[in-house]
Amino acid sequence: MSDINLEQPDIMISVRDVFGIDTNLKAPAFSEKDSHVPEIDSAYQFNPEVTLAILAGFSRDRRVMVQGLHGTGKSTHIEQVAARLNWPCVRVNLDGHISRLDLVGKDTITLRDGKQVTEFQEGIVPWALRRPTALIFDEFDAGRPDVMFVIQRILERDGKFTLLDQNEVIQPHPSFRLFATANTIGLGNSNGLYHGTQMVNQAQMDRWNIVTTLNYLPTDDEIKIILARVPSLKGETDKKQVESMIAVADMTRKSFAAGDISTLMSPRTVISWAENIEIFRDVAVAFRLSFLNKCDEAERPIIAEFFQRCFDQELTESWASKASQVMADGQS
Repeated sequence: MSDINLEQPDIMISVRDVFGIDTNLKAPAFSEKDSHVPEIDSAYQFNPEVTLAILAGFSRDRRVMVQGLHGTGKSTHIEQVAARLNWPCVRVNLDGHISRLDLVGKDTITLRDGKQVTEFQEGIVPWALRRPTALIFDEFDAGRPDVMFVIQRILERDGKFTLLDQNEVIQPHPSFRLFATANTIGLGNSNGLYHGTQMVNQAQMDRWNIVTTLNYLPTDDEIKIILARVPSLKGETDKKQVESMIAVADMTRKSFAAGDISTLMSPRTVISWAENIEIFRDVAVAFRLSFLNKCDEAERPIIAEFFQRCFDQELTESWASKASQVMADGQS
């Protein structure tokens, strides 16, 4: 696989056939795959509205932000659309350590013909702008304000980017695309759930052409994902157990929305719970280790009650010896 494949999408794919959405729309795609194209996850379940928003970003060069609670698969959603379009894709996590130099580039000292010379090393933004690449800014609302202004210019329609150190203006590649994910919509940490998020400059938020929201999946879709992720859960009994697990998760989500508890179970947590059942061979032990121990001690009785309602069994405190025993049984 080459580093850069075709310069432009060269085929059109059916959105109905590829994504299972009832529409006659077609989307541009590449016929060849290169090393930056994400791997296809056959178990992934697409949200129709979010998928159409992301496809608009790819086909019409719109700047798309996907907002939603943690664990809903926002970044993965963009990647899985890109995977089916064979569109190269790069993710950048905008944590507090990302600097302007990381995004733009910096001078570095290298050896050339046995001599030390200073060369400019491109950052991820100019690198991606020159290529047929979808650039995803993860946790957009966690980026430092001074760093975020670096990308403001590429949010414009023409998206030209100026490298001041090189006296160069970069014209974006015709197949360059820009996406972002965020837990908030630029309004900061209003509910105490997402410490570290920032208030995003509203002039910058205004430059995003499309903002879509990815909520938690319908129960049937979430069941399909968990059963696909943990193949050992098979048969009608296991399916009913997974239904009960999601029922517990749904109770935590509703209780969180009502302000009764401060922690909720994301789909990612439910998957971890299912995987830990494989290890500990006990649904209660796995639940405690996957979620309950993350919760505020004052809220644990409420969450234990959710478990009791869905599984008709109590969460006992004497679980350590039981966990040890089931692990030992699994190794024997």
